[in-house]
Parts: sequence; C-alpha cells; structure tokens
Amino acid sequence: MEGIEKVYQFLEDAQTYYLATVEGDQPRVRPFGTALLYDGRLYIQTGKVKPVSKQLAANPKFELCAFMNGKWLRVAGELINDDSRDVKVAMLDKNPSLKSMYSADDDNTQVLYIKNAEATFSSFTDAPETIKF
Repeated sequence: MEGIEKVYQFLEDAQTYYLATVEGDQPRVRPFGTALLYDGRLYIQTGKVKPVSKQLAANPKFELCAFMNGKWLRVAGELINDDSRDVKVAMLDKNPSLKSMYSADDDNTQVLYIKNAEATFSSFTDAPETIKF
C-alpha cells in the first residue's frame, strides 16, 4: 500500500481524528471525520463560515492525530483550499450525511488537501514509521 493510501485507510478505519490549528498564539483542536482520497490527494472538508476555515486561511499549517487499537497516527503539513466542484461532489457523495448542511454549489463547502505532509504511525510496541507525501 502506498504511503498516502495507508494514511487514508487509517483515518477511515479510526473514523474520528483530531485536527489542530492555531489562532494567534492559541492552539485549537476539534474532532473531524471526513477524509477523501481523490486524484492522488488526501482531502478533508469543513465549512468556510467555521473558525477552523479562518484559522487555516491565516496559517495553513496543521496537525492531526487519530488513535485506534493501540496505534496512533500524527500528520503535519499544510491544508490547501480546493474550490473544484468535482472534489466537493466526491466528498459529499462519500459523506451523504453532510448533504443536509452542505452543497457542492454553495459558498460554504470547503475541501482542503494535505500538502508537504509528514505522517508518523506510532505505538508503544513498534518502532515509529514515517511517510512523506
């Protein structure tokens, strides 16, 4: 399995991950559940009206963490906005529960892809494994 696919699969299996951004000098963390592997990029989704969107616009650096079955994944990098309608449609089709709040044609739906990523898989029993994409 290619590195980005391994990261995506862990996020899918874990179902919930925690996304950290900064607001000024204050870290902000919140649970997320969206992940989409599309056209060779790993995407997440949010709403442009949310504070997380404004924080990423001011500073695209992020870190996320997911935990499952005694193993955890940390991914650091930048989140880059992608306004392509096709990727918004793909994200909403993959997550149909979001369709009650978002549309590929509204001015709120935001999909962002991970750039300059460093992903590290860790556990208390195995050596860490780092993947860059």
